[in-house]
Amino acid sequence: MKLFSIVGARPEFVQAVSLSAALADRHEDVLVHTGQHYDYLMSQQFFDELPLPKPSLNLEVGPGSRAAQLAMMIERLEPAIEATRPDAVLVRGDTTSTLAGALTARQMGVPLIHVEAGERSYDRSMPEEMSRVVTDHLADLHFCASRTAVRRLEAEGISRSVHFVGDVMLDVLLDFRERAVARARVPAQLGLAAKSYALVTVHRAANTDVPERLESIAAALNAAPEPIVFPVHPRTRAAMKALGIEWRPHVKLIDPVGYVDMLALTSQARLVATDSGGLQREAYNLGVPCLTLREETEWVETVEAGWNRLVGADAGRILAAWRDWVPPTDHPPIFGDGRAAHRIVELIEARFGVLTAGQVSA
Repeated sequence: MKLFSIVGARPEFVQAVSLSAALADRHEDVLVHTGQHYDYLMSQQFFDELPLPKPSLNLEVGPGSRAAQLAMMIERLEPAIEATRPDAVLVRGDTTSTLAGALTARQMGVPLIHVEAGERSYDRSMPEEMSRVVTDHLADLHFCASRTAVRRLEAEGISRSVHFVGDVMLDVLLDFRERAVARARVPAQLGLAAKSYALVTVHRAANTDVPERLESIAAALNAAPEPIVFPVHPRTRAAMKALGIEWRPHVKLIDPVGYVDMLALTSQARLVATDSGGLQREAYNLGVPCLTLREETEWVETVEAGWNRLVGADAGRILAAWRDWVPPTDHPPIFGDGRAAHRIVELIEARFGVLTAGQVSA
């Protein structure tokens, strides 16, 4: 069968690694890059360092508001899907590219598959939440990274098409962890030993576009009791420059890094502080305590397990948890066993009645 697989942002590139490999063994996977992330550090770097196939098509949407990007993606996806004539469209996660793919597939009557379905923050002010909810209610097949996601979909009346498969990101992490640590360069370049620093990322508009929140987070980082490695998202760098934020020497700002370096930085950190959903998940899978710089999370399982604490953007809350919080010793495998991609392929085949080697039609 032929799948039209859409990617456009950093987490989608990583998710595609194991799933594209699993699909390529048995099916045609047409990888389409929307161009949502478009500069080298946010996009091409991932294709250069990971075993990702070169996209069959790049829509080259580029910069713009979310609404402008969404409209341009839909305009360019429609003829691409028409020309490809796929059996299904596959989208991932909760980005603008996810929503564009979902809306276009449904309008064209093409079956829709959603990987990482059922995640909810229950904060409708987040663009990502709109993407999640709309995509799930349009999809024909839902693959969930956790059992909590399955229960959320059931509560919304979606159950017959839902499957717990585990986290595709865990598949990739297990494949790359050893080589990431072996080739880790950034900590050594910064003179930092393993477990001697914290890793911080801030990129969500709720933090970067609200001066009071960004300034409060910066105050907490400047007062933190250990070295900090802070790969800075372009949006965040522009916002910090506009506010004139200055940093103490222990806060080490660096450019965004690729997947392998980020995996190495995360695995060797003593603590992660982030507003990223993907990094919360990666920290949990690596057994690294995480402070989430938000009031809510779509990955509530990590909070319930005691390895993630919601601290918002309040400097006092951030520093109190930074200094005093210790996670439990128990660390349950809430995101599966690292074979999500293979389960997804098997379930797609079952859903569409695809015959594979060794099978005979009834």
